[in-house]
Amino acid sequence: MKSPSVISRRRLLQGAGVALGLPWLESVPAWGATTATAASPRRFAVLFMGCGVNPKQWWAKGAGSAMELGPSLEPMAPLRAKMNYFDGLNNSSAIGPGIGIHPSMTGQLLSGASLGKGPDVRAGITMDQLIAKRIGQDCELPSLVLACEAPATGYNESNYSLVYSSHISWESETVPVPVEQYPALAFDSLVGNKEARRTLSVLDRVRDQASQLMRDVGQADREKLGEYFESVREVEQRLRRRESVANKRPITAADMARPSDGVPGDLRTHIRLMCDIIALALQTDKTRVASLIMCRDLSGFTYPWMNIRTAHHLASHSDNSDDYHRITRFYCEQYAYLAGKLDAMKEGDRSVLDNSCLMFINNMWSGGQHESARLPILTVGSLGGALKTGRVLDYRKAPDANRRVCGLYRALMEKIGAHVDHFGDADKPLDV
Repeated sequence: MKSPSVISRRRLLQGAGVALGLPWLESVPAWGATTATAASPRRFAVLFMGCGVNPKQWWAKGAGSAMELGPSLEPMAPLRAKMNYFDGLNNSSAIGPGIGIHPSMTGQLLSGASLGKGPDVRAGITMDQLIAKRIGQDCELPSLVLACEAPATGYNESNYSLVYSSHISWESETVPVPVEQYPALAFDSLVGNKEARRTLSVLDRVRDQASQLMRDVGQADREKLGEYFESVREVEQRLRRRESVANKRPITAADMARPSDGVPGDLRTHIRLMCDIIALALQTDKTRVASLIMCRDLSGFTYPWMNIRTAHHLASHSDNSDDYHRITRFYCEQYAYLAGKLDAMKEGDRSVLDNSCLMFINNMWSGGQHESARLPILTVGSLGGALKTGRVLDYRKAPDANRRVCGLYRALMEKIGAHVDHFGDADKPLDV
């Protein structure tokens, strides 16, 4: 076996117009570390669902592996010991007379900033971007900002721009981070795919280096690399057949071409691809910060596979219905899917999930009542042991100063290593 100092230079497998990142390996130092056993980086990712949840079915009680979950949250059952359920936190800038609904409950969701009306589009830098500025600069991509739904245009009845409904990540007070809606282009950003070579398989272009690396590392790492390469190939294959989840035609390495750009016609395919891309990005340290808008505020998505033809936003006005419970559960399933993938990616005695915080958040509790005085929030992952998990944290009866969601953001930023003196309406971090 070659010495770690030799193999460490192969943190990237480089081929014709492509650079494929590697996961954590026992045999080699990774991500700039001097030893193979150095601590893995901490990561943060957030998944957003708009228009509220089903209030009757979204609940949790108890602790750890004995935590009881409401029907909408049941997909998280395998990971409940690694999860935290938050209730009662709110954002003061989204509450009160004259604030309005929807865009004004979304544009400041991750910043706590006061929003500008009309053409004066003004919000605030969001916590994910502050984290990216502090811990993302050593990565090729400071952050990965994805969405499954195209941004909306125009204004709502309160004269707030629908830009606020379409973006949860802002790099400055006036500039939201552009969202990438196309899975193929998001994948290209991970592997450095060049325009002229996007018809070629990534793995085919690094085959020789990959084969050499498999010979150089130990048995455990060979198994891990085999799983990793299979994950990359699976994403490539699914990108190619993105137009239909019903298309089961086997695709071999010989006939696999780089997929053309496009948005999958099936939302289930689209979200899972985006989750897989986030998982690969975090696993290979291409980025340590990611966000995904699964469905935006005022979403027009319908769910024909569940026989729900009413558009998402309108369906949320009947948020206690069985239809909206099934919609809520569907998005929880996607969150659980990504969490499960990250948990299966091992980094020594922990997993990528253990070294991360993956947050689920909605811009309101009830779409029928447009209630944002309590926000549905889940986190999963312990940030390398810095965040205690397996808890139900209910702040509904706490003093207002202890109900500020920006206090939670400050606490998470502190544990990740992105200290700020003040954030939004929070003078201090929440004690979590």
